[in-house]
Amino acid sequence: MNMWVAIVCIVAIVFLSDSINKMSKAKLKKKSDKIDNAELADSLRRIEELEERIQVLERIVTENKFDLRSEINKL
Repeated sequence: MNMWVAIVCIVAIVFLSDSINKMSKAKLKKKSDKIDNAELADSLRRIEELEERIQVLERIVTENKFDLRSEINKL
């Protein structure tokens, strides 16, 4: 085998392995982005639920005629 052919093969192998490595990292990043998006959506949903609960509690406390014990028992 000619020396130049060997050099070209070695360079091709290095570039090929680098490309495969970059592709695998990109796939892992896409998977982690999907997981992050799912976690973000879940967190936003929980925040909305908590805001609704706080609004209900504020309404109960700020009513003119309220009996706190009875309101709590209704919940």
